[in-house]
Order: sequence, then structure tokens, then C-alpha cells
Amino acid sequence: MLESKLPAVGTTIFSHMSALASECGALNLSQGFPDFPAPERLRQALARQALEGHNQYAPMAGLPALREAIAGQLAHHRGVVCDADTEITVLPGATEAIYCAITACVSAGDEVILLDPCYDSYRPAVLLAGGVPVHVPLDPVTFMPNWARIEAAISRRTRMLVINSPHNPTGAALAREDLETLNRLVARHGLLVVSDEVYEYLIYDGRTHHSALQFDALRAATFAVFSFGKTYGVTGWKTGYCVAPPALTAELRKIHQYVCFVAVTPVQQALAEFMRAEPDYPLTLAARYQHKRDLFNRALAGSALRLTPSAGSYFQLLDYAALSDSADVQLCEAWTREVGVASIPVSVFYQQPPAQRLLRFCFAKQDAVLQQAAERLCKI
Repeated sequence: MLESKLPAVGTTIFSHMSALASECGALNLSQGFPDFPAPERLRQALARQALEGHNQYAPMAGLPALREAIAGQLAHHRGVVCDADTEITVLPGATEAIYCAITACVSAGDEVILLDPCYDSYRPAVLLAGGVPVHVPLDPVTFMPNWARIEAAISRRTRMLVINSPHNPTGAALAREDLETLNRLVARHGLLVVSDEVYEYLIYDGRTHHSALQFDALRAATFAVFSFGKTYGVTGWKTGYCVAPPALTAELRKIHQYVCFVAVTPVQQALAEFMRAEPDYPLTLAARYQHKRDLFNRALAGSALRLTPSAGSYFQLLDYAALSDSADVQLCEAWTREVGVASIPVSVFYQQPPAQRLLRFCFAKQDAVLQQAAERLCKI
């Protein structure tokens, strides 16, 4: 009989809740994708690039034109200088980038520190590499890291730490002081880092996103992962990129070439064209998504749900403790069927869930959908 390498893993909660929402005709605020169109100029570029014949394999590391555009964007928006040939790799999505980074550097018995709650692909990637996930909880109220506790979890077998900011599922965002502390910790212990920064431009209330690439020790030890799907609202294009120093990039590419080999060519062409034409488009996103966050939160003011406005990402946590003692997974399913609003239970992002009553809602939706969802939730 076949022995599963991931015996505890089944269908992801995202697939399950989206399917349930479709089955029930519920408003889908569970899976993280926009329900409004991507920029028309970008969509037109994809159609034109495909029609003009750019439909064969791109170079394994990504089209040079797109990698140059990424390098330009990093310099322009983050003040980070990197080599497009040796430090930037375009991959079919950020999830593959994270998998390849972990697989490239984690060997049997190596420990990888994961900060709970954490995105659901991290732990399986560590396990498939033969590594040992070491889960350290974030603060249960603020969802910020306790660096003393993290450092106490470091052992002689610790190989890597995974961070995520802005954070999925909580919307928390690391401050500059957090990255400075992590920079010292990495230098002191010789750790590698995977920095999941896919929501880098979705950050609110005047906050600034701080990339791991902006700190010296981190710059030399980090795989920084980004997503075109999140930035340009094209999650179905499944295209992201990883920035890492040359030695780490070389190892990541060794894995990437045997996982998917190459990202989709006309998509890369279209992204490169759009980035050249509208280099500051990402800077328009924070105001647009903050409007949606605020609209949704204001519309919930009459409900018994409690919230702290999300600092980043396009997710908002709602505390339902005043409404129900039910476990979050069961309540998500019940509200999808009975209330007509689908969400994601936060407990699934933990190895050992604390006693919380939290659901994650995606506000990357049309204003009318958010208003309607809030009206239904207020009636509970």
C-alpha cells in the first residue's frame, strides 16, 4: 500500500470553501482573488502578445525583458539594486517559488521556523524536503512576532525562517524595527530566510512596506517572493518571481527547472509591456483597497462582530465570539449555507490553534458585493 508523504493533507480549505460557496450561491469572500477586472491595458497586452505569436517556451529563468522590468521596479520603489540575470527568477506563481526555495536549501533533519498562523503551503514544502517544521506562534491579539521567543526556538539544526508581510491570513504588517531585529538575528545565527511579500503594495493607513531586500544581512540570505497575480489582480495568470543573491538563485533554479521549467510566455510579455508603460501602477493600489476595507468595516458597524482594521493584504479578520461558541470551521460552513457569505476559518493556519473565534474575509470584491455581504452578516 502506498504510504503518503503528506498523510495529514487533503483538499485545501480554499478549494473547499469556494466550492461550497458556488454550490450554495453564497457571496465568496473566502478565496483571495478580485472579482473585478484587471487593468484593460494589461489584458489587451496579453491578447496581442498571444496573437503576435509569443507562445513558445521562454528562457527558464524568465524573459529578459520582464526580469529587467522587475529590477527597474525594485530600484524605483524599494531602492534595491539587483542583477536581472543572476538574482531574479520568474516562476509560475509565488507558491512554486516558496516550494523551490525551501526544497533547494532544506535537507533531511533541518529545522525551519514557521510563524503561526501561517499560509498553508509552508509546512508541506518543509515536510516534502525532509525538514522539520518548528511552529512559533505570533502574538494572539496583534499577530506580531515575539523575537525573543523566535530566537529561543533556534537550535543547531535550524536552517531557515519563513516570514510573511503583509500577512495572510491576519493582515498584520511588520514594522521596520521588526526587520532590523530579524536582520541582526540572521547575522548572528547564519540563517536563511524566505520572505513572502506577495501583498507588498496592499498596505494601509500610511504604513510603509519594508522588504527583507532592504537590509544587508537579510539581502545576503533571503529568498524574497512576490506575486504579479496579487499586484495586478490576475491571480489566474499564476506568475510570480523570486529575488535572491546569485548563489541562492542558482540553487533555486536547479529545482525550478524540474518542477515547471518555465512560466507562461505571453503572460510574461504582457507584464513586461505593462510595467514599462505604467511603472507606478502598483502605487495606486493601497488607496483603492483601503477604500474597500473601510467600506466593508463601516458596513459591519451595526453587527456583533468585532474587528481591528487590517494593516495590509486584502483580508480582514472578524471576531465572532459574541455571536457563537461554534468552532470556526463548522461556523464557516454554516454561514456559507445559511447566511450566504463564505469565509475562511483562521484555525486552519495553525499547527496548534489557540482559543480564538476568528474568520478571514477577502475584501478584494466589488463594492456592491461587500455591502451586500455586510448586510447579511449584520442580520445574524
